[in-house]
Amino acid sequence: MSGDFYDWFGINRYLFILINKIHTPVLDQFMLLVTSLGHPRLYPFYIASALLIMWVKPSVMPQRNVVVFSVSYVVTSIFFVPFLKTSLDFPRPLAVLGANNVTILGNPDVMHSFPSGHSAFVILMAASLAPGIPRTGKVALIVFTLLVCLSRVMVGAHFPADVAGSLLLALAVVFSVRSVIKHPPVILPASTNGTGTPKQHH
Repeated sequence: MSGDFYDWFGINRYLFILINKIHTPVLDQFMLLVTSLGHPRLYPFYIASALLIMWVKPSVMPQRNVVVFSVSYVVTSIFFVPFLKTSLDFPRPLAVLGANNVTILGNPDVMHSFPSGHSAFVILMAASLAPGIPRTGKVALIVFTLLVCLSRVMVGAHFPADVAGSLLLALAVVFSVRSVIKHPPVILPASTNGTGTPKQHH
């Protein structure tokens, strides 16, 4: 482990073992599904969905949220996460604890543990898209984010510290981007009045 700061004086390792040992056949399959849905490579699907909702129901999905999501994804998932992973090169749980002490679901990895790319992606997505949307949408984003973050530990891919670091990184980026992008350029069609209904021409 790379020092007490990362290991939280043993708490990081303890929490990982506590969570990673919880397994049933059904739960394992569910966690694999959840973790796959949190992969950053699905960004095109999620941004397309957000754009569609914004186009059809602008009052439900503010345009600013979509722009913040797009910019935050580039800054976090394209630049910061790969840079930190390769620069810090922290070992994964499998390399630290050994195969006898870790349950691995899916493909095993041994390096580039910090931060968690999946966790950073879903956290930045939730933080970007949640402001100003209906309560059901916020709850769905929060629940999905929590499940993906939990799944990264349960599948044996990351320590809790990796997820916590992703949380701090993603929130810092999203809040910074949102503070800069206050009035994004209009990307709704010119034929609408910003509420999804045609403009009235007099």
